[in-house]
Amino acid sequence: MNYIEIEKKLGAHNYKPLDVVLTRGEGIWVWDVDGNRYMDCLSAYSAVNQGHCHPRIVDAMVKQAGRLSLTSRAFRNDQLSSFYQVLCRLTNSHKVLPMNSGAEAVETAIKTVRKWGYKNRGIPENKAEIIVCNNNFHGRTITIVSFSSDASARDGFGPFTPGFKNIPFGDANELADAVTENTIAFMAEPIQGEAGVIIPEDGYLKEVRRICDENNLVMILDEIQTGLGRTGKLLAEEHEHVEADMTLIGKALSGGLYPVSAVLSNTEIMDVLNPGEHGSTFGGNPLACAVAITALNVLVDEGMIENSAEMGNYFMKGLSELKNPLIREVRGRGLMIGLEFNPGQTTARQYCEELKNNGILCKETHENIIRFAPPLVVTKDDIDYAMDIIHKVIG
Repeated sequence: MNYIEIEKKLGAHNYKPLDVVLTRGEGIWVWDVDGNRYMDCLSAYSAVNQGHCHPRIVDAMVKQAGRLSLTSRAFRNDQLSSFYQVLCRLTNSHKVLPMNSGAEAVETAIKTVRKWGYKNRGIPENKAEIIVCNNNFHGRTITIVSFSSDASARDGFGPFTPGFKNIPFGDANELADAVTENTIAFMAEPIQGEAGVIIPEDGYLKEVRRICDENNLVMILDEIQTGLGRTGKLLAEEHEHVEADMTLIGKALSGGLYPVSAVLSNTEIMDVLNPGEHGSTFGGNPLACAVAITALNVLVDEGMIENSAEMGNYFMKGLSELKNPLIREVRGRGLMIGLEFNPGQTTARQYCEELKNNGILCKETHENIIRFAPPLVVTKDDIDYAMDIIHKVIG
């Protein structure tokens, strides 16, 4: 079967994947339809932090699928309360609102914080404003691309949703200057992933926390990609010892086996929602909850968060020894790593294709940046194997 030609003919062309057709995965490894093995250094954009097809998560999914998969939220199920307990205990949250995709979690946060602004802050109707950052990536719905600074994300998709103000990422002074009487929240990624693993200076999130407190703003952190061990902490906000008012998680919340996301917050913010004002047929379904409970337990029980911190440092050390003069910078935190080339001198895509040909799968972003983000079960031997290939291909 010519998988690629059929996909091109029958599918929408909204992705530009590398031309490899995968059929099986285990841990950090995936195999294509021809039997070739590859080391996965993308982890489905950090959705597979626990490794492909982790046996404990697969077992939980199979057992629950054979028992009860969906009730809708018209009825209660026996997995949801346990999911809430595990998640609140791990993240110090007071309330959880479960959804499916990361974009749904972002949309949920926007709706909820707007209602909070009108009800608790007395903001005039339809005047609530949320401050966001340039080069953000929070999803691809109409409202979310309305505050994207990526031209390709917006081209041809207007009219757009109002109520957002963009400022530079990593500059707390810009945030302080942007606040108005109608500002209700600030939303950002702790580390910008799609932008190329952009890490703010130490102290940025602490200063953001202070500004939000002084102005009675809701601090929203999108940890859909940075959370659940990816940066060497359960949540990236922990690196600066801050706690957001709303934290958004997804991706690895199911270990890559099922779409699960959640908005974590406190009682004051969450209690503005009344029955019928927001929800999802599949959000909080028993299958999702059973899978997520096990995925969270696996992260903690098997030391994956600590391994991410240790192996991230080891991976970064190996990349820092590359001698390619076109490399501008290697940066990262935990196993969320970006390798940036000088703009205009080469393309990251060509290196990704050559790495694929040598058994390493990773993906470019913004033309000149390669992201390396293997599953959190990676070992030093695995990284040594990858470094031999990366040094051969990149130099």
